[in-house]
Amino acid sequence: MIKLKKQGLLIVVSGPSGAGKDSVCNLVASYNPNLWISVSCTSRDIRKGEVEGVNYFYLTKDEFEEKIKNNEFLEYATYNNSYYGTPLYKIKEKLNEGKDVVLVIEVQGALKVKKLYPNAIFIFILPPSMEELRNRLIKRGTENYEKIIDRFRMAYKEINEISKYNYVIVNDVLEDAALKMQSIIVSERCRVDRIEETNVSNIEEVLHEGIVGKNENI
Repeated sequence: MIKLKKQGLLIVVSGPSGAGKDSVCNLVASYNPNLWISVSCTSRDIRKGEVEGVNYFYLTKDEFEEKIKNNEFLEYATYNNSYYGTPLYKIKEKLNEGKDVVLVIEVQGALKVKKLYPNAIFIFILPPSMEELRNRLIKRGTENYEKIIDRFRMAYKEINEISKYNYVIVNDVLEDAALKMQSIIVSERCRVDRIEETNVSNIEEVLHEGIVGKNENI
């Protein structure tokens, strides 16, 4: 009687560096088989512990700019003098398969996606405090002091854009934050505008047949 749209949800997740965006999304994906996390491209150097094709696809600046010329990105942006971009073809493919697609991208890129996909779901991940954010960036040990300061300054600018998102999650306890994100996804899947077809023209006939059928069996 009711048919839901097959196309998956497009979920855009942003937040300051060190807020735990990847950790939250990866935990949600671990118990949601219908969730697919897009792997972005970047021109920045690979960090210790990162894996090609898992964390990012690592490109040279020239390679990235060639893909820009060929319109191969859904969105791209510069952050701390490096390019970041979302490959377009995989996004469309997964959405059409009915997969819920998560883009973990910077605010600048997220706002570009919002112009193209205004009905996407936009989630902002916050740290419990700016002090905790600073501690996380230091403990990560992947960048020097100057880059940490740059990221900390950028965090204030990004947080000022929070009103352009649909939801906010404070990542204090990772498991709690992941459950909140999963709850958002479930709620969005239950929205009335997800219904593609509703055949209720014969509802009176169905009810009548049900009542008559029960009476005949008495």
